[in-house]
Amino acid sequence: MNVTTADLFDEYGYELASCETQFRSYGARARFAGPVATVRCHEDNALVKKVLATPGEGRVLVVDGGGSLRTALMGDLIAGSAVANGWTGVVINGAVRDVAALRDLDLGIRALGSNPRKSAKEGVGEVDVPVAFGGAGFRPGSWVYADEDGIVVADRRLA
Repeated sequence: MNVTTADLFDEYGYELASCETQFRSYGARARFAGPVATVRCHEDNALVKKVLATPGEGRVLVVDGGGSLRTALMGDLIAGSAVANGWTGVVINGAVRDVAALRDLDLGIRALGSNPRKSAKEGVGEVDVPVAFGGAGFRPGSWVYADEDGIVVADRRLA
C-alpha cells in the first residue's frame, strides 16, 4: 500500500469510516488494503479457518469476534493458510495466539490482543454478513485500508 490512511482521509474523508478501535499489529505487513470478506463468530474459529483456506485474491478478512479476549480466533496455522491462499490481511475484533510466529508471516494482522487458549470448533457464526465495531461498518465487497495510524473503510477502491 503506497498511500497512508491519513492521506486517504484528507482526500476522501466524506467517503470513509474510521475504525476507533485501537488494534495491535501482529503480522509482518504493517500496511495492507483490499476488498472485505467477513465472519461473525464468538469464541469459535471454525469459520475463520474455513474462509482463510479459500482463495483470498488479495482480500482482507474482517472478523467480528464480539471483542472477546477469552479465546484466540487465529493462530499461526490458520494465518499460514491465509498467506498460502493469497489473503492480504485479517482484522480480528478479538484475540490471536502464536504471536512470535505471526510476526514472521507476510500478512497484515490486526487484533485486540492475544490469548494462548484455543477456541471452540463448532462452526457457529455467519459468513459474508455486514459487521460493525469501533464506529465503522464493514460490508463484504467494501474496501479496508490499514496502516500504523489505524483502519479506514470505504464503499469502493480508492487507491
